[in-house]
Amino acid sequence: MKEKLNIDMGKYIVLGACNPPNAYKAILAEENIGLMLPCNVIVYEKGNKTVLSVIRPTAAMQMIDSMELKEIAAAVEGPLKKAFDAVK
Repeated sequence: MKEKLNIDMGKYIVLGACNPPNAYKAILAEENIGLMLPCNVIVYEKGNKTVLSVIRPTAAMQMIDSMELKEIAAAVEGPLKKAFDAVK
């Protein structure tokens, strides 16, 4: 924000966390899914705490009518949740 808008704000990081093999499978199933891949993890400070946030892939893929994408999302969600829970 500082570089583009000259605005100072607190610490806020967006991490790309895509698993390339799963992202590839999802794109093969639906080319436009790249717009919606739930690959980002955000980390920011709120008061004196650090907040970590991810979207559940199964929730993100509900709006797309593709059983193949829903299966990929379900497969991705377990390891993502495990990693998220390990940080708490």
